[in-house]
Amino acid sequence: MNRNTFYISAPVDTYSGYGARSRDLIKAIIELDRYDVKILAQRWGTTPWGFCEDHKEWSFLSEYIVPNITDKPDIWAQCTIPSEFQPIGKYNIGFTAGIEATVCAPDWIEGLNRMDVTFVSSEHSKNIFEQVAFEKKDEKTGQTLGKIELLKPVEVLFEGVNIDTYKPLKDFKSNSINLGEMKESFAFLHCGMWLQGDIGEDRKNIGMMIKVFLETFKNKVKQPALLLKVSQGTSSYMGRDAVLERIEKIKATVKSNRLPNIYLLNGDLTDEEMNELYNHPKVKAMVSFTKGEGFGRPLLEFSTVQKPILTTNWSGHIDFLHEEHTSLIGGTLTPIHASAANKWLLKEAQWFTIDYPQAGGHMRDIFEDYKKYQIRAKKQATISTKEFSYDAMKDLLGERLDELVPKLAQIVELKLPTLSKLPTLTK
Repeated sequence: MNRNTFYISAPVDTYSGYGARSRDLIKAIIELDRYDVKILAQRWGTTPWGFCEDHKEWSFLSEYIVPNITDKPDIWAQCTIPSEFQPIGKYNIGFTAGIEATVCAPDWIEGLNRMDVTFVSSEHSKNIFEQVAFEKKDEKTGQTLGKIELLKPVEVLFEGVNIDTYKPLKDFKSNSINLGEMKESFAFLHCGMWLQGDIGEDRKNIGMMIKVFLETFKNKVKQPALLLKVSQGTSSYMGRDAVLERIEKIKATVKSNRLPNIYLLNGDLTDEEMNELYNHPKVKAMVSFTKGEGFGRPLLEFSTVQKPILTTNWSGHIDFLHEEHTSLIGGTLTPIHASAANKWLLKEAQWFTIDYPQAGGHMRDIFEDYKKYQIRAKKQATISTKEFSYDAMKDLLGERLDELVPKLAQIVELKLPTLSKLPTLTK
């Protein structure tokens, strides 16, 4: 019996969040054992290439990589941003993390409408896509022709965590994670890309997180450390030096005779090494002041090791982090900073700015009353491992494909009209 061909275009071999998502998706589709899977490996911006070769557990994916499309796909899928979606199969599926703010670009909605269905990583992304609408106007006359709004189904498919990899380590032993230079026994951990913007301007909000940490624990007799697993998109020494320079500039804004220490962990780590980092006895909690997430993979990974999390009460990670088990800090929606605006993240959009005094207070409380927060974290870990595992994601994907793909025979005979060039869009 011939199987349906399942082509997927994705940044499967890149060091990126979309790379990690695409690898999990493709592994799940292969393990479902229903399709003839073929991969078209794509790049992802300027992120490094060669992940699968560097991580042998993923080398099996190379067997499925093809240089081009040799026949019309039965199922065509793309794991990318929606504006890049192109329907070239008999049935077309989009996979995207979604949007970190309150508004997406009009061409994202148009891209979603080109696919038969799109899977997004969170309820937040689905809600934004379903709520936004734009006027469609004639380029010459300015006459309103209608609306650009979502017409095709969007479903939530969370990014499941591999609980065989990410889990508590009872007997901690590591040859790769050396925090010997850290004199403190208590460290807050943050993981993320520190790309653009001064203090308070970047989406991950790393600069303000550092400043709040310094202000909260300055001049204290007993101080925790802040451990940063961050980069500017590269693991080079130049990139490391640039991050260190930014940290020193923030330190200079805090008046104190005794500042708490900040440590930078640079370089790429395997999934197993990341789990060792999460489990390190000196790493006690994760902190993130993010202004918006499509999902928030590091937060989910960390939640499995039964340690407290302090983060923003808004966007994608709220799907899996529960307020009664996690320190979720309130705040307000604020306009995105001009330095963050681009063709995908519109200047009209808003993101979430955390209540900094409240965040500092919670950070202090976690440090001073750790056992209370650790009990809560164990309950969060139970939810994460049971409801948001890789296997649970794979099962959900299989169920949805079972419902969607049988419709294939009904849709392939439809003859769609040729689309004319879209008029100019205005919000």
